[in-house]
Amino acid sequence: MRRVDVLGYLAVAFTITIGSFAPVMAIRKIASQGLNSIGKNPDSADGVQTAMIMAIAFAEAVAIYCLVIALVLKFT
Repeated sequence: MRRVDVLGYLAVAFTITIGSFAPVMAIRKIASQGLNSIGKNPDSADGVQTAMIMAIAFAEAVAIYCLVIALVLKFT
């Protein structure tokens, strides 16, 4: 295996690893704070849940972008 191939695979691995770490931490924080807010004020559960799901979806989109970038690096 050529050295360039190995470096390419390492770039893909680091892109996936680093690119998925931040969204995971963001989703953890969003869910924790959202559930904490619902626990303190159960009457606002509908609004908090909607905002929480939207924020989680946007954070997950960042991970999908990193996956796309990793696939482009792998196949080009």
